[in-house]
Amino acid sequence: MKPADILIALMVAIIWGLAFVASRIALDELSPELMTALRFTIAAVPCLFIPKPKVAWSLLIAISFTLFLGQFLSQAYGIAHGVPVGLTSVVVQSQALFTIGFAALAFGERPTPMQTLGIVVAAIGLLMICGTVGYDFSVAAFAVLMISPISFALGNLLLRRARGVPMFDLFAWLCLASAVPLFVLALIANGPAPTWTSLTHMSLMSALCLLMLGGISTSIAYWLWGRLLRDYPAAQVVPFALLVPFVGSAASSIVFGERFGPLRLAGMLTVIGGIAVMVLAKRPQVLPRTA
Repeated sequence: MKPADILIALMVAIIWGLAFVASRIALDELSPELMTALRFTIAAVPCLFIPKPKVAWSLLIAISFTLFLGQFLSQAYGIAHGVPVGLTSVVVQSQALFTIGFAALAFGERPTPMQTLGIVVAAIGLLMICGTVGYDFSVAAFAVLMISPISFALGNLLLRRARGVPMFDLFAWLCLASAVPLFVLALIANGPAPTWTSLTHMSLMSALCLLMLGGISTSIAYWLWGRLLRDYPAAQVVPFALLVPFVGSAASSIVFGERFGPLRLAGMLTVIGGIAVMVLAKRPQVLPRTA
């Protein structure tokens, strides 16, 4: 990779890691539904200037509801209900485990032995983390958070069907498709009056965090990441995503003073190690279709 593109990949990983901290700050004032809706509304502003990409509405909505709405709403819910930011950043990256598993079921992409090893290692790490649930956050909060990597994985597979579409245009319209139902959900879950009060009494810090989440983390960073995946093999680009949980955990430790017990820390490192094995392994083989 060119040095400039390496710097871009590093910058994207840092932005995504810091986005978990920004989400935690914004959630001090906003409900998960409203915060996520505002995030995608900001990221959907380019839709005012660019036409809808040539993707069927059914596919657009399916990708939007998994890759964006399901992933980020469950993230926000988990953080709002006490799941530590650093732990959340690790759990979300376990999407690699589910992506490989779903690809094997849907497309017959048989994992290589190394990928299978990575899946086992990451699964052991998740089980270790599960052993710490119930002390500082509820089982329900962790269960909802686990929807995030599963939705992320499903969105990754659906995104394959939108090849050849400009990434910036696609992501802007994906955000629009998520923002509308999220606002409706916020009104239903919180009520019109509390929703309006949250909007009109938002602090400058929360507004800046939302601008970072919508304008930088969602819109610009995803676009840059898409460009890198377009110009380089995935094996060269995707490993940079392994930095995200480290950035998220380090930033949350500095900003919020988060500390992890031995079992949880070991589980987090085990998950990241398993993901590293999966990401750095060779691509899976495609099983032959039988008549």
